[in-house]
Amino acid sequence: MDELKMRFYTPVVTGTPHIGATGGLYPAGNSASSEKTSFEELLKEQLSQTQGVSFSKHAIKRAAENNIEISAQSLARLNEGVRLADQKNLGDTLIMVDQLAFVVNVRNQTVITAMKSGEKATVFTNIDGTVIV
Repeated sequence: MDELKMRFYTPVVTGTPHIGATGGLYPAGNSASSEKTSFEELLKEQLSQTQGVSFSKHAIKRAAENNIEISAQSLARLNEGVRLADQKNLGDTLIMVDQLAFVVNVRNQTVITAMKSGEKATVFTNIDGTVIV
């Protein structure tokens, strides 16, 4: 009966379990905190590598439709505009770079939409501010 009970109460482990120095599946001591620390370090490393804005699917589609090409210099200026908007605690912000207009969610650092200015009369709604760089 005890053998049958052990089958139902044995934890299910997916993947390769970490076997500690004691030989058990769950190592004793503070190894859980060392795993947490390594995860935090990994997360910080990944976040530091992803510098700059990302583009939503809608923004990529609009850029392709309007034949918008963004140079490295324009992208650097866009990132500077996002940094300035973040300093002012703005949410959705219109950022003008030369003849290009970008609506950016500053908190997520994501370009929501992109367009060329001066094509036609355009009204931007639901923005918190405008940055011209």
